[in-house]
Amino acid sequence: MENLKLFDAEYRFMNVLWEHEPVNSTELVRLCLDRFEWKKSTTYSMIKRLSERSVLKNENAIVMALVKKEDVQKYESEVLLEKTFDNSLPVFLTAFLRDKKLSKSESEKLKKMIEEATK
Repeated sequence: MENLKLFDAEYRFMNVLWEHEPVNSTELVRLCLDRFEWKKSTTYSMIKRLSERSVLKNENAIVMALVKKEDVQKYESEVLLEKTFDNSLPVFLTAFLRDKKLSKSESEKLKKMIEEATK
């Protein structure tokens, strides 16, 4: 579970990796320079740190994720739900939708998801 906990900069970095993987570490340095204005050393430090936590692997200068984006999103949403909304999905949805208007399409998608989850 610990490898699913990502700090903001780590998550942004992983988004670049997920978009381009497998990617050569030199190319990843260039991507991070373009996107975040990171120095080469910053990108390599991030690769090393996340590799040590088994979030990614760097073999022969090819970097690949060991965790899926969907798994990280699921973990983070569960932590948020538990920590901020007493693990109550209805309380979360009430807060989230308070000042929002859903399109008919969005409403139908949510209804279908709720129906599937209750089966």
